[in-house]
Amino acid sequence: MHKLIPVIAISTLALAGCSAPAQDDGLIHIVASTSVWGDIASQVAGDRASITSFIDGPDVDPHSFEASARDQLAISDADLIIENGGGYDPFMDSLVSAAGTEATVLNAFDASELPGPNEHVWYSFTGTAKVVAAIVDELSTIDPGNATDYAANGDTLTGAIEDLETRANNLATEGDVAVTEPVPVYLLQSVGLTNATPEDFTEAIEEGNDVPPLAMQETLALFIDRKVRLLAYNSQTASPETERVRTAAEDAGVPVVEFTETLPAGADYVSWMSGNLDAVATATARGL
Repeated sequence: MHKLIPVIAISTLALAGCSAPAQDDGLIHIVASTSVWGDIASQVAGDRASITSFIDGPDVDPHSFEASARDQLAISDADLIIENGGGYDPFMDSLVSAAGTEATVLNAFDASELPGPNEHVWYSFTGTAKVVAAIVDELSTIDPGNATDYAANGDTLTGAIEDLETRANNLATEGDVAVTEPVPVYLLQSVGLTNATPEDFTEAIEEGNDVPPLAMQETLALFIDRKVRLLAYNSQTASPETERVRTAAEDAGVPVVEFTETLPAGADYVSWMSGNLDAVATATARGL
């Protein structure tokens, strides 16, 4: 589970009781912790919403995100706040608490109804479709006059997500894989692959701790013995230890597939996930 430590300037906290009123621009103001949920909300809301995403680029390390005074103001002005939840973005709870806002807070992890403990909801097509439905419901409550449009947009997006799930299921591959973090595990499972990485390794990487020597040894052995079909590498949070694992995979001829936690530049959710499925299909086609 990620631990993103909220760092909010003293001046930010002072804004909690004296923030400027939201602009009367006729739009629904939506604030999302990451660009993933911001993009999905935008597709549901269309041009009736203004979207602010705090973590909005693949070059940003979500683990070290620091909230700013501008972020606090965005929360204060929001009509709908979308957090990932599941321990991924606790800075959102701090911002909401400091703002004293009455805006609806949608927790994507809860809405996904996934059993956990993997909080990377957006890599589960089933879970993401349920979040889309929750966003439709919230927008329809905030703006009932346009509920029909929100429902139609949600249906369109859900259909595209279901197509992704069908495609994943049709890949129908199997075997073990290694991951530097469990970020894409839901997607890997959807194509029939099983994460064989020692839990002590991925937990240490997620928490920013040193990997126990035995866990590192067992992880490296997955490549030396060619027990895995690919390495799923989180390029957004690289470290010397994950680079060591990547080198071991490359030396052993095991394909490395890069994943990110937020949208690549110019991509939307569906095109991003489609590209991820392409990469997995290419890697697994190489065989062992």
